Amino acid sequence: MARFISSSNSAFTATSTAEEVLERVDLRGKSAVVTGASSGIGIETARALAGAGAHVVLAVRDVPAGHRAADDILRTHPAASLDVRGLDLADLDSVGRFTSDFSGPLHLLINNAGIMMTPELRTAQGWELQFATNHLGHFALALGLHPRLRAAGGGRIVSVSSSGHGMSDIRYEDLFFDRGAYDPGHAYGQSKTANVLFAVEATRRWAPEGITANAVMPGGIWTNLQRHWEPRALAETKSYVERAGIAMKSPAQGAATSIFAAASPLLEGIGGLYLEDCQEAETVPEIVNGTHGVRDYALDPENAARLWEVSRELLRQNS
Repeated sequence: MARFISSSNSAFTATSTAEEVLERVDLRGKSAVVTGASSGIGIETARALAGAGAHVVLAVRDVPAGHRAADDILRTHPAASLDVRGLDLADLDSVGRFTSDFSGPLHLLINNAGIMMTPELRTAQGWELQFATNHLGHFALALGLHPRLRAAGGGRIVSVSSSGHGMSDIRYEDLFFDRGAYDPGHAYGQSKTANVLFAVEATRRWAPEGITANAVMPGGIWTNLQRHWEPRALAETKSYVERAGIAMKSPAQGAATSIFAAASPLLEGIGGLYLEDCQEAETVPEIVNGTHGVRDYALDPENAARLWEVSRELLRQNS
């Protein structure tokens, strides 16, 4: 895939913040849904979109936390147009209620929520929780909101992935670790690969309707996402990052690439990409220093089409 975003035509870098990316962008009249908007990069994504004039729906599992996030955004942008709605991505009934209740055109869908490195947990369907939440819940959400995105006449979807996709391709032979031993890293990795593959196939299917999707790597950020890590492993990782001089981002910097994918004129009508630091990432044989590059299997169109069909069948069986 040819690169089209370069330092010569994009002023944004790893240190850019979400609001800097939107400095010259007017989103008045646009509507946006941000999942996982009560903390971390989610609240900063919602803050930036609202500051640029968009009406933003904070789609959150913890509704009181969502209201606290909305109050925080209003302190920054008193004129912000916000709505808080409950959404549990691990519960298909909750996803169905959210999509059924949503009306009007939807211009921006930011699939931001996620969990990481959890112990072995399962949904009511018996699905491994990381794959169910990070991928299948967002997949069902996008399918349910597809008519709303189509009505916008140019809807964009942002699929928040991670360099963690380098830990695993899709384990079609044992998606939910029903046969093999559960590995939290591999479970997280395949869910993040799925986030990229979703963007590839959604663009292929929906671009003729004006809908595009791109996947993003926010960067290294210490947030609540790491809450399930074993404390010693988290401490050792933080120590390694410090010793290695790996630059970590603030949540506002981490939200920048999501905002870039959602609103940059450079991406008008373009999808199926994996972005990092507000640029298109290089395809690499392995993820360097845990943060940069994208694996070829995550962008493979045949892999993307297969995952779409598998995911749709899983939803059909549990509808």
